[in-house]
Amino acid sequence: MDGVSVGDGYAEQITTADLRLIGAATGRPDEQAAQLRQDPATLERLLADPRVFDAIFGAETLAAREAVLASPFLAFAVAVHRAAADLAGAHYVAERSAARLRVPVFDAPELRDFLGSADRRLFLTELLTSFTHVASGRYQVNVGGRTRTRRFSELDPVRLAGLLDAVPEESRPGIYRRLGDVSLFLSGVFPDYVASQAFGPVDAARLLRAARVPGPEREKLAATPDLELLEHLGTRWYRSALALAPVRTSRLSVVAEVADRFRQARRVLNHVADRYLIGPGSSWFAAPGH
Repeated sequence: MDGVSVGDGYAEQITTADLRLIGAATGRPDEQAAQLRQDPATLERLLADPRVFDAIFGAETLAAREAVLASPFLAFAVAVHRAAADLAGAHYVAERSAARLRVPVFDAPELRDFLGSADRRLFLTELLTSFTHVASGRYQVNVGGRTRTRRFSELDPVRLAGLLDAVPEESRPGIYRRLGDVSLFLSGVFPDYVASQAFGPVDAARLLRAARVPGPEREKLAATPDLELLEHLGTRWYRSALALAPVRTSRLSVVAEVADRFRQARRVLNHVADRYLIGPGSSWFAAPGH
């Protein structure tokens, strides 16, 4: 981030209750825990502390159904850091080949390398946090001389892509960025949903046109599985956001890295979601459509 360290990025978004939780888990008095906001390097290091993980995701906490006082941002930060620890000695990571079916894929070194970047760990944390509250609404477009009202939702890439025709040009980089985000979120956290809720040829064609994919390539991609389609589209949308942005910031530089390594980002989120965010005892996200 421009003039701001990754640790500062955590310190800016962590809550006072989060600091108390971290302090209690690591044996720090409230006064000392409150000072962690001024010590972002230590704060970031504590996100990987097993004691903090156990306070949020530990078996005893989940079994007791205790109300976890952690904010979503802290929970996701801790889960992402835990994933880095999981992969430190792993030789393979499970891949969802179908609903509830897992097969080993020997790409752990690549995923480990992806999580080796502090910037990319923060990127995934912020991405997950951004989808705890999903924006939706209506907008108007002119079709054949008539004004039409359409709906959009951040969890529906087809409808979200429709906004590209309704917003001024200077707003399009933000829409492209969010399209990249939703592609990564859905394929990373809910791959089973993506695989079972096929876009269909009409929706796939709309998405490919919105991404300005050339005609011959569009026909080929329209026939690919939806997870592969979202990988391709997400990469393309992130790159479109970069190309149209008036200023290239360090935050956008991380987007460029994720665009180049989209599948690794998706696979890391698969692991985080499978292990910590989705399933019995976890209520961080409801499945799309619910």
